[in-house]
Amino acid sequence: VQLQAFGGGLVQAGGSLRLSCAASGRTFSGVPMGWFRQAPGKERENVATISWNSATTTYADSVKGRFTVSRDNAKNTVYLQMNSLKPEDTAVYYCSARRRVLGSWDYWGQGTQVTVSS
Repeated sequence: VQLQAFGGGLVQAGGSLRLSCAASGRTFSGVPMGWFRQAPGKERENVATISWNSATTTYADSVKGRFTVSRDNAKNTVYLQMNSLKPEDTAVYYCSARRRVLGSWDYWGQGTQVTVSS
């Protein structure tokens, strides 16, 4: 099972990026998926989660109104659209998936760096 995140990069404050996370090895269409981030010297933070059918999404307060999580179960892929980026959004972003609907985050991607310059 592999989750591969890509789409990170360097962007100016106020800009946008779209992260993608492609899963392989099993289907994740029936379980929640999420995005996390970790900045240097800080703990990993749950940025956004999405239920298996996209009916429910949750966001960290720091990104509400700016980030949008979505998924395409046919492609086994989850996305994170990031708008109005701020320097404090700079971090390594990871995608994750659960093995079951309720439980821990069992699968992790390798991370993609997002750097926002002021």
